[in-house]
Amino acid sequence: MIRWAETGDLETLVTVEFAADGMFAPMGIFFPPGTTMIEECDDPESVIVAGRPPLGFAMLGTVDGLAHLEQLAVHPDHGRRGIGTDLLTAACDAAVAAGAAAMTLTTFRDVPWNAPWYAVRGFAVLPPEAWGPELTALVRQEHALGIDVEPRVVMRKAL
Repeated sequence: MIRWAETGDLETLVTVEFAADGMFAPMGIFFPPGTTMIEECDDPESVIVAGRPPLGFAMLGTVDGLAHLEQLAVHPDHGRRGIGTDLLTAACDAAVAAGAAAMTLTTFRDVPWNAPWYAVRGFAVLPPEAWGPELTALVRQEHALGIDVEPRVVMRKAL
């Protein structure tokens, strides 16, 4: 079941986020302390969830006037069942309904369930010269937090 998050879901989403982030550790990728859900999400209406209680989520924002996928995470115990695809589809549908012409995101270039996964779903790498000022600032912020730009990429999908 794909739905908009409710205030009571946010604590569960922290557990989902930590579990999903843990999948990167075997590749030597570690995230800064804290979570997106705790530090950045104060509005459940910007989050689409799968399940009750949530098994995964897509957090949406706006960057340079376009929809931006802040984060998509599925608990690894429920991975490889189409939940991520369903969440991404719902996020794109919500962006279209809000009038967005495209969606952007930042992701790891070489992680199979990151850039290659998004590419199969219609996203393409966006070169730095095509980034707007807010997207450029976002990439710089990620770098400052220790999430290196390389091997990260910015991707975009026309909606």
